[in-house]
Amino acid sequence: MKAYELQSNAGIEALTLVDRPEPKPAASQVLIRVHAVSLNYRDLLVAEGAYGSGLTYPLIPTSDGAGEVVAVGEGVTRVKVGDSVAGIFFQDWIYGSLTREKMPSDLGGGIDGMLSEYVILHQDGLVILPDHLSYTEGATLPCAAVTAWHALVTKGNIRAGESVLLLGTGGVSIFALQFAKIHHARVIITSSSDEKLARAQQLGADEIINYKTNADWQKQVDQLTNRIGVNHVVEVGGVGTLPKSLQAVQVGGRISLIGVLSGRGNEIDPTPIIFKSLVVQGIYVGSREMFETMNQSITQHQLQPIIDKVFPFTAAREAYDHLKSAAHFGKVVIQVI
Repeated sequence: MKAYELQSNAGIEALTLVDRPEPKPAASQVLIRVHAVSLNYRDLLVAEGAYGSGLTYPLIPTSDGAGEVVAVGEGVTRVKVGDSVAGIFFQDWIYGSLTREKMPSDLGGGIDGMLSEYVILHQDGLVILPDHLSYTEGATLPCAAVTAWHALVTKGNIRAGESVLLLGTGGVSIFALQFAKIHHARVIITSSSDEKLARAQQLGADEIINYKTNADWQKQVDQLTNRIGVNHVVEVGGVGTLPKSLQAVQVGGRISLIGVLSGRGNEIDPTPIIFKSLVVQGIYVGSREMFETMNQSITQHQLQPIIDKVFPFTAAREAYDHLKSAAHFGKVVIQVI
């Protein structure tokens, strides 16, 4: 079978197409013919050696993939041959809280990921895809969608009439926009592109802010909310945007820390967290239980993931480059077959 390996942490150029033996499922394991994978910013960090120490090379990258069950091992009861499935990000995080013991089971990081024609996963590390989604659409769900759901619904307990601030128009932010709207919340979204902001409005964004032409976007959020601030911030920027997010959120509000797109390492003044009695929560994807609950809502509302561009399997490097350019709106997908 064909698979991509990261043969070092030297960046996208280390991504190499190789031949590997087709695996066979053992007891409780499932063989999946992968149809599509999607990329996350985390995949760039892994490729560039910025995801932390301890990764073992060669490594099949990417956490997010969807495909068809083509064989099962002895004792498999959760899925059957012919089912359309996706792998969960942390293969050992089924329910409850994330623990240190579960963390090394992350696909495309601690263990081999999905950028391969065939993969073997434990039956517990799978979910059945919503019937109305294609494999291409289903491949977008495991990381970005579950992360947004965890932030706004599982932990955020979002309610109708509440307000949400979203930073940028990448995968997590666009899923958060869709989830906020099906919960009848008000959405304010930022981008450096007027074209992307117009597309966000078409998806239901209530207010838009171009942070390139309005560097003090937190002040505009303040004005748009009658100097109250928003209930929720989905914070994907990190240290470059967090101080402004702390100003944009209302007293008693919630900030979900998800990404580090603007970098790391600078000092953050904790005073607003204290004085405004804020909840600042780190969100690291989510459990299988969250994924399955999210899928029920996706089915109920017939939600369609937003895909920016689909690349062929032979153009995986180009897909990574496109993600790195930050030109995308929604998800970047690699079609395996």
